[in-house]
Amino acid sequence: MELKDLVDFIKIISPSIVMLITIHYIVGGYFRDNEKRRKQKTVSSNKKIVTPLRLQAYERLVMLLERISPNALVLRANYLAKTSEQLQSELLQTIRAEYEHNMSQQLYVSESAWNSVKNAKNYTIALINNSAKDVNEKAPAIELSRKMLDRSMELEQQITEKAINEIKREIQQLF
Repeated sequence: MELKDLVDFIKIISPSIVMLITIHYIVGGYFRDNEKRRKQKTVSSNKKIVTPLRLQAYERLVMLLERISPNALVLRANYLAKTSEQLQSELLQTIRAEYEHNMSQQLYVSESAWNSVKNAKNYTIALINNSAKDVNEKAPAIELSRKMLDRSMELEQQITEKAINEIKREIQQLF
């Protein structure tokens, strides 16, 4: 093959090569754009499903925190013919049951919000146990409840309130 033939061949083939490269970029861009739109649509669709579940999880966790706050526990307790030891056991059982009932909600909230809920639960359990140490086991249950309220009043802000505020902040970030 001569040089002239090679130049003629390149003249003939080069527009085809340029055309193939151009088509490749145009078609590739089209498919990339379609993929982006499909992903955005999927994300948007998922948000429509997940957002109500997240809000429900926040709501349930706030209810949990309200129920396990020392004040609420003391108000709901039945003191008739109970000792402080019995009340301690009942309160701890109530907290654990409430917590276990709502454990699945951690799937829908941030790790920070869930840690706040766990910390509030652990603090309340510690408050009950530490208050029980200062009261005779056979003393009337009302003595334990008084001790718990005294200790919880020493705090500027209840730990359950702090956790609720954390959840509220997280909800505000959603919207």
